Amino acid sequence: MPSHAGAAELLLARPPVVADGISLFLDMDGVLAPMAPTPDAVGPVARRTAALKAVEARLAGRVAIVSGRTIAEIDRISDNALMSGSGVHGLERRLKDGSIQRLAAHAGVARALAAFKIFAADRPGVIVEDKGVSAGLHYRMAPDAAGAAQALAQDLADQTGLSCQPGHMVLELKTPGADKGTAVAAFMQETPFKNGVPVMLGDDLTDEYGFQAAAALGGYGVLVGSERETAARYRLNDVDDVLTWLEAVAKA
Repeated sequence: MPSHAGAAELLLARPPVVADGISLFLDMDGVLAPMAPTPDAVGPVARRTAALKAVEARLAGRVAIVSGRTIAEIDRISDNALMSGSGVHGLERRLKDGSIQRLAAHAGVARALAAFKIFAADRPGVIVEDKGVSAGLHYRMAPDAAGAAQALAQDLADQTGLSCQPGHMVLELKTPGADKGTAVAAFMQETPFKNGVPVMLGDDLTDEYGFQAAAALGGYGVLVGSERETAARYRLNDVDDVLTWLEAVAKA
């Protein structure tokens, strides 16, 4: 994992409240929405929807949600606030014109889903999620299953060639070839994003790819949550802090 020089000694400052010249990329869970026991437990919130619409208007459309969730789930939770977005860790991406680019699913995804379903069958609280191009195994409600889940996921990754993507009490086996960083980089080649400085907000290890991509293109990452080693330059405390910052940016 990339590290922030001196992260153990230095407190990351709050990001500047600027709107002019930035292109904004936002993770969903843990950034725009609080973590929940199950994926379906997260839904639309009026304040979030209003903040997203306001900041998109202020930034002339230079805002996209870049999430591990599918684009359909992004739309449901954000109440269709934004057009641009990337789902399943960069494996699908919707452009400003509404067209969707999606990588073809790796053949191993079906095998992973079948194995995950067998694993979950006798473990109450373990949830299997089918995202088409990836398979997710959630164990937030069954933390004792963590070790066995991790061993299974790694074994399947080794056998199938799928990429193993760990997250907050979830393991995802996904079609290789994209991540949140590739999604940010692709958006930055397109109108209206390409004329801005990329700013990526994220909380999880998967967001480090986005932080790296933003930095490589002259921008920066914003870590949400507790301080840790990270490629991000700034930090916000939690979802409420993110929404407060977005509301300020919309008025800047």
